[in-house]
Formats: sequence, C-alpha cells, structure tokens
Amino acid sequence: MQTNVGGIDKVIRVIVGTLLIALAAMGVIGVWGWIGIVPLLTGLFNFCPIYTLFGIKTCKIS
Repeated sequence: MQTNVGGIDKVIRVIVGTLLIALAAMGVIGVWGWIGIVPLLTGLFNFCPIYTLFGIKTCKIS
C-alpha cells in the first residue's frame, strides 16, 4: 500500500469524516452519516483506493 494522500487533502478528509460520524452519532443527519468512516480512514492511513485507480497522488513523497 503506497501513500497517495497528503497535506491539506489528509486534513480535510479527517475533519469531514469526524464531523459526519459525530453528526450521525448524535442523530442529526441519520444513518448515512456513518459513511464518514471512509474519509476518516483514508486520511489516517494516507491511502485512497480511488486515487490509485485514477493515478492521482496528493502527497509529495515518492
């Protein structure tokens, strides 16, 4: 698994993921908010499978 998420992309993913999970846990946005697990994990692990499919890389490390 090669790193392909970095910088501001990582920060945005973690914030959005955490926010969605928190809102779902409080019952504000419903069950679909648990999808926030996906951006949270991709931000924490610095790897996005979709980026791999399209050859996108936002990190500076080769």
